[in-house]
Amino acid sequence: MKILVTGAAGFIGAHCVLRLLRDGHHVCGLDNFNDYYDPQLKHDRVRWVQDQAGDFALARVDLADSVAIHELFVREQPEVVIHLAAQAGVRYSLENPRAYLDSNLTGFLNILESCRHHPVRHLIYASSSSVYGANQHTPYSAHDGVNHPLSLYAATKKANELMAHSYSHLYGLPCTGLRFFTVYGPWGRPDMSPIQFARAISEGHPLKLFNYGEHQRDFTYIDDIIESLARLLERPPKVAPAWDREHPDPSTSMAPWRIYNIGGERPVELKDYVALLEKHLGRKARVELLPLQPGDVLNTYADVHELEHDTGFHPQVELDEGLGRFIAWFRDYYPLSIAQTALASESLAHTEPVKQRRSL
Repeated sequence: MKILVTGAAGFIGAHCVLRLLRDGHHVCGLDNFNDYYDPQLKHDRVRWVQDQAGDFALARVDLADSVAIHELFVREQPEVVIHLAAQAGVRYSLENPRAYLDSNLTGFLNILESCRHHPVRHLIYASSSSVYGANQHTPYSAHDGVNHPLSLYAATKKANELMAHSYSHLYGLPCTGLRFFTVYGPWGRPDMSPIQFARAISEGHPLKLFNYGEHQRDFTYIDDIIESLARLLERPPKVAPAWDREHPDPSTSMAPWRIYNIGGERPVELKDYVALLEKHLGRKARVELLPLQPGDVLNTYADVHELEHDTGFHPQVELDEGLGRFIAWFRDYYPLSIAQTALASESLAHTEPVKQRRSL
């Protein structure tokens, strides 16, 4: 199929493009390469995909540019759209809320409008476990209500689900929303905890654990996310025949619209997560315990039974194995952090070898 992937230079997007190319699909990508974090990482992801699976069309377009989005759809005529582009980050939404309006709301509307005027077989879009907000009933089920988001980022993701439903109902657009749970792995975003924590541990900086490290997160390895996406690709949702207007199920509809959780289904306390990072890095962390931050959800835990029922897939990669793969990539991509660790260790006992290492 011809598939448009938005956010193609992003963490999940790059892995998604790689899998689609390897599966023989024709992929066109979209990314604006903004500076929310170092754009060089985005360019490096694209080169990694090209080295692994060959070249693909990639347009440098901003989601908020309705004309450019329309022209892209006219030119590429995608059969399926996988919408992964968004302004991410819970805490950043406290600092720059308008970025979320432009990208997550206006941008998503532009995607929906283009899918409406250039009909596609299936729109798959990224939501987030953040939508569960103040709900503390775990494991989180797609059948639960999500009416109390705790951050603007979460509110925009809930809005995306509602916007998609309205277009699905009005125009028959098959839409699948995926609530991702704490995705990690090689080529991850530097604002997320794996890289932040690995850097802090490697360089000997204090590691800030909010809520005194007592959060639980349902970490999901990137390969499990991509396998789920691949299995849903040719499974556009249909109208739920037993949907009851008097007792509506939040995960299905009388429209061709569906919501799934994609999580590891194995929540881990942050303290245990840090211990695994220490193990793979071979270095102890300097931990600073701090109070809960505004917008943070206490615990996440995904119920993925619907995903397993409909696709036959259950998350495969345990956190210990996944962090091992991540750290192998981290050591290769961020050698400076590793070098600084070695220098710091040597300087405790051997001054001369440190000078020799630096001269190299």
